[in-house]
Amino acid sequence: MSNYFKYTVILLILFFAVSFCTRPQKRTVVEIKGAQFYINGELTYKGKTWQGNNVEGLLMNSRMVQGIFDDLNPETSMNFKYPDTGEWNADRNTAEFVASMQDWYNHGLLAFTLNLQGGSPMGYGNNGWVNSCYNPQGNLRPEYLKRLKLILDKADELGMVVILGYFYFGQDEHLSDERAVVNAVDNITTWIIENGYRNIIVEIANECDIFYDHDILKPELIVRLIERVQNAGEGNYKLLVSTSYSGGNIPRPNVVKQADFLLLHGNGVNHPKGISDMVQRTKNVQGFTPKPILFNEDDHYEFEKDTNNFVNAIRSYASWGYFDFRHEGESFENGFQSIPADWSISSERKIAFFNKLKEITKD
Repeated sequence: MSNYFKYTVILLILFFAVSFCTRPQKRTVVEIKGAQFYINGELTYKGKTWQGNNVEGLLMNSRMVQGIFDDLNPETSMNFKYPDTGEWNADRNTAEFVASMQDWYNHGLLAFTLNLQGGSPMGYGNNGWVNSCYNPQGNLRPEYLKRLKLILDKADELGMVVILGYFYFGQDEHLSDERAVVNAVDNITTWIIENGYRNIIVEIANECDIFYDHDILKPELIVRLIERVQNAGEGNYKLLVSTSYSGGNIPRPNVVKQADFLLLHGNGVNHPKGISDMVQRTKNVQGFTPKPILFNEDDHYEFEKDTNNFVNAIRSYASWGYFDFRHEGESFENGFQSIPADWSISSERKIAFFNKLKEITKD
């Protein structure tokens, strides 16, 4: 064997050894087996029942989409100033988010939805803010990734799952064209995989059936992006992917067949029976096979009642997600989606949800 060949082999061995050693070592892995979620090889809420209803394998969650929010439009950013400083601060927002995560977890919350283009921070409709992890060509903004990493690392440390939304209507138009949308998908998916995160399940678009500018983010074509992310996995590991629809609507057959789990929204479902009906209707969609059904947005509360949307989701063996929006006239403590946000369990509504969650999921 020539010296050149020997040195080449040694260098290759060292390269792969260093690459392996420097790959970020993560501790939390989310998996799906049948209709159930597993974290680190164990059923979620293992062995837990509540009022005779099976809870293990579910993924209770809350909509916390603004964890990396910023407003890139200087003409509107002051709409989001903190009451105590009179200024908006994106780093403060993320830091306070991270500081609250342990308390959420202690109450039984195993997952939350975060979105790379946020959500509506001031009521429905767009009042001019620009909030996106992507530039117009679909390249990733480093300042967003820095904040995102803080949240993902803390979730990984705690054993929490992040339902990571890639796109939000009202912001997708800041991507120049369909090619930019695809670039954004490829870039963030590659970043997730290269950073070793396995505690993420992907929601391609929040409510894909309304208001999107790009056809590939609409119901007819969005399955192409679902497949794209699924096929981007490394080795035996593949990201779990789905998309959501607007309140009360049922996933279409193309998504029901392709997605790894099915996302429902309970907004507009004003009677708890409607939640049970949505679960059954989803199971009746052509192409359905056993997989988790997960509500990750519902703005109905009444947690003090024996029957409410949260309770009926559990009775139907579906995971449920709390959506807390600050209504007009309410104090700063209310609303996880409204910006600026108080990420602590501070308002009566938040306390009621987390207490109910703890009752259902903890011993």
